[in-house]
Amino acid sequence: MVSNLINEATRGVYPIAATPFAEDGSVDFDSIDSLVEFYVECGVHGLTILGMMGEAHKLSDAESLATIDRFMRRVDGRLPVVVGVSNPSVPGVADLSKASMDKGCAGVMITPATGLKTETQIFGYFESVFSALGPDIPVCFQDYPTSTGVYVSAETFLALVEAHPSLVMLKHEDFPALRKLTTIRRRGDSPAQRRISIFVANAGLYYPLEMRRGADGVMTGFAFPDMLVETYDLFMQGEADAAEDLYDLYLPLLRYEYQTGFGLAIRKEILHRRGAIKCVATRQPGPAMNADEHAELTMLMDRLQRKLGD
Repeated sequence: MVSNLINEATRGVYPIAATPFAEDGSVDFDSIDSLVEFYVECGVHGLTILGMMGEAHKLSDAESLATIDRFMRRVDGRLPVVVGVSNPSVPGVADLSKASMDKGCAGVMITPATGLKTETQIFGYFESVFSALGPDIPVCFQDYPTSTGVYVSAETFLALVEAHPSLVMLKHEDFPALRKLTTIRRRGDSPAQRRISIFVANAGLYYPLEMRRGADGVMTGFAFPDMLVETYDLFMQGEADAAEDLYDLYLPLLRYEYQTGFGLAIRKEILHRRGAIKCVATRQPGPAMNADEHAELTMLMDRLQRKLGD
């Protein structure tokens, strides 16, 4: 295992990496190499792979392991890497978690299993998960009820934090976007509750406000991670207004990317235009852009370039 594991003090920008595919639907391992270099050049602080944007649910077990291996070989210790290991079965979560850590990953990200209805069921599911993982694998809890259909209250999440020291990070993607974050952060800043790292997502739609509310970083797939890094750096330097001003320049593109069920096609197209991946294909069934959408994206990227040039 690597020594640079995620922990309660982890901060920064950890993009959700796309999984590149070739036109025939196979994993494009060469584009994994170029994608890693793209993220490194953008100055990110870490990387998250096999997340929902990474189309992890469309990969076989063998492909998942091969993808992790290629990312880790290319990263070569330069960045901590978090792996999405969500699976309908607890043994499936445990097997991929242990395999990921054996390859040198910094931690794993887990969502609640779809179908959990009550707080008791949620707590019991994670009791089983943490028992299967053991105490040495650091966990990021992905709270994304829009996708999973599982709502986790702040109180239940905080109870899990107290019960399981290896739960060190929250990826917050619930709505209302700010209220739960504030509840968890304020409890963590009190002597009665262990503080954990909070990363935010939802395509970065509320990123500056969430940083003002006490978020430690961002974990999203927006195809301009260099903006996410610069915005984060400005916040860390105490220049919140300048961070907001920079973010505002990118908001039309970020909003366009944030289209449920379709945004991944746009993100892959931008990554392709920026030289990060060779092919824009999503694995089927998956979205694809048409001529009108290509024209809209070109207009938005041209407008951004003009604004940045002013």
